[in-house]
Amino acid sequence: MGRSRCFVAWALIVGSLLGAVGLKAQNQGPTGPELFAPASADLPTDSASLPNELLQANTRWVPARWADLPGFGLDTLSEAWNAWIKSCERPAAAFAPLCSEVRALSIADEPAQRAWMMARLQPYQVRARSGAVEGLLTAYYEPELSAARLPDAQFAVPLYQPPLGLAQRRPWYTRQEIDTSPMVRELLAGREIAYLADPVDALILQIQGSGRLRISAPDGSVQQVRLAYAGTNEQAYKSVGRWLLDQGAVRDASWPSIKNWVLRNPTRVNEMLWSNPRMVFFWEEPLPPADAVWGPRGAQGVALTPGRSIAVDPESIPFGTPVWLTTQGPTTNLQKLVFAQDAGAAITGPVRADYFAGWGRAAEELAGRMKQPVRLWVLWPKSGRAAERP
Repeated sequence: MGRSRCFVAWALIVGSLLGAVGLKAQNQGPTGPELFAPASADLPTDSASLPNELLQANTRWVPARWADLPGFGLDTLSEAWNAWIKSCERPAAAFAPLCSEVRALSIADEPAQRAWMMARLQPYQVRARSGAVEGLLTAYYEPELSAARLPDAQFAVPLYQPPLGLAQRRPWYTRQEIDTSPMVRELLAGREIAYLADPVDALILQIQGSGRLRISAPDGSVQQVRLAYAGTNEQAYKSVGRWLLDQGAVRDASWPSIKNWVLRNPTRVNEMLWSNPRMVFFWEEPLPPADAVWGPRGAQGVALTPGRSIAVDPESIPFGTPVWLTTQGPTTNLQKLVFAQDAGAAITGPVRADYFAGWGRAAEELAGRMKQPVRLWVLWPKSGRAAERP
């Protein structure tokens, strides 16, 4: 079908649906016990027969109706659409045929966007093979840190590019060996990007996978850059929070709690850091104003959108998939459209997501405390629009 005919077909479908849609977009969904209850009572009747259940790795995709998605009529879809357009820069095969329509809908109103989604996509609730519908939601962010191009009395913690010959030794040396062995430090000579003041900040930057640095040069100039993930030493990742819990040193493994322990135990900081043998290496990238409004590139290869991008296990949810996310907990309540655009070493299993919070203090606070139940629905192209199956 040519582009113009495709657009006409879309317009006819949306037009017929809009007559039945009387939704008013709101910024926030309900809070409290009703958060997981089916919402969107004003949605058009959806009485068509449901497709078959799909199996994906260790995950079950169970077909659902749009009315089963809590708060579907309440999300501000226009805030999510830019993230969808980003996914269309490198779309999965199943979604590529829809991208011209997604771009056209960027100037449409939210009822039209919602109606199009209902016409083109089929919701499936993501479940474990055991049938469990709830999983774990955490969050991550892009740290903003001050740094120096050369070491001095204040800034002495190096951040490295990948060492030459990294692939020739697998796994490479541990974090402790990198910090203490003169031979290993010699291998990293000349690979320093910049220096931080706090080794815990360096660890946080490595766990988050990217960050923004304000780098001071010897001449007094300051340059803002982004450090992007470039690889690891392929040592096993070990949680320093888990190490502290096992020691009985903290009651919870949130970053505020970890930082408080560090302040009270300065002589044991290296012991904590070395409990995680994994080291992350970075590439330095320029950060012009046009790029500063977006997050770093995720595993899908597109820039992340604060509040609309999540990291997933790609064995359970393919990159580029739109996902309906619902969570209720002590940190936040969310009902919103997000996109599977990233991955992470700790993000494994069927109902598991890591929410990209953005950058700045508010994002840091959210990421440091987020650990609560989540439910997910993938929104997959309907039969006939894309032959691909997950």
